[in-house]
Amino acid sequence: MKTITLGSTGITTPRNAFGALPVQRTDTETAVKILRRAYEDGMTFFDTARAYSDCEEKIGLALSDVRKNIFIATKTMAKNTEDMKKQLETSLAMLKTDYIDIYQFHCADHCISPEDGSGMYELMEDLKRQGIVRHIGITAHKIGVAEECIESGLYETLQFPFSYLSSDRELALSEKCRAKNMGFIAMKALGGGIITDPRMAFAFISQYDNVLPIWGIQRESELEEWLAFMKNPQEMTAEIKDRIDADRAELVGNFCRGCGYCMPCPQGIQINNCARMSLMLRRAPSKNWLSEQWQVNMKQIESCVNCGQCKSKCPYELDTPALLRENLEDYKRVLAGEINVGYTNNG
Repeated sequence: MKTITLGSTGITTPRNAFGALPVQRTDTETAVKILRRAYEDGMTFFDTARAYSDCEEKIGLALSDVRKNIFIATKTMAKNTEDMKKQLETSLAMLKTDYIDIYQFHCADHCISPEDGSGMYELMEDLKRQGIVRHIGITAHKIGVAEECIESGLYETLQFPFSYLSSDRELALSEKCRAKNMGFIAMKALGGGIITDPRMAFAFISQYDNVLPIWGIQRESELEEWLAFMKNPQEMTAEIKDRIDADRAELVGNFCRGCGYCMPCPQGIQINNCARMSLMLRRAPSKNWLSEQWQVNMKQIESCVNCGQCKSKCPYELDTPALLRENLEDYKRVLAGEINVGYTNNG
């Protein structure tokens, strides 16, 4: 398995990293088993966040005894220094460690800097001087914010959505980071669940030798797929390239990634799935999407009052209310049998 060094950090790890967000949906025993297996089979980079409920605790339980052999990246969504200190203290306790390899400002809506008056970047620098934080990183979903963070020279790593469904401008972030000797960590390498063939996702990102993908894993079967690439990395083939080109032509840009940052909806709409239901029916087909409960969930879109909250909070700047309406109309046509979609019974 090829390795990657994350810019100026000096962190060198296999180009196959563990995204821990999904293990919050897994019971503790199973999560610990999956995390331990990932480490024992060669994964050394684990990404989590204080906002991911009990993910940090599960990593601490699974890997504290091999702490010096792994790299942990976690995040804070704090908006002031006091909350940031509290969140860091909790993260250290949950992870059973006394340092964080990469501490990241989480889902930043601007380039946090010494000039913004918050004192948060200065606190991050102080934590680094103390050795509690080894490297300073930032995560973003808005392309303009990501570009500003790269140009600022303040950060050692950037984490940003990056997959074969990314726009050309988003893909260009890879070279911008390389020019600044900045590590690039790719989140949502499966397009928020829209990319359903791991071979295609892996082969595409493998073309970018300075990008570290973190794969969201919550089941042993998912882990097995990524571990297989540790021994036999999937190379780009003509067949995969043709399929990627077709997907890009259809999907690049205006689709919901299911991140949930638009939530909660004051009308109770499950936006993060309802706004991409058409794609899920076609790309991740399951009979469950047509269940009575999901019919109720989709009908809830009719209660939308166009308050604009979801649109204003969408990190991808999508017209979320319009997407909801489009998905509802498409869903109705599927239910009426006007559109045929394939599905399985695996849920």
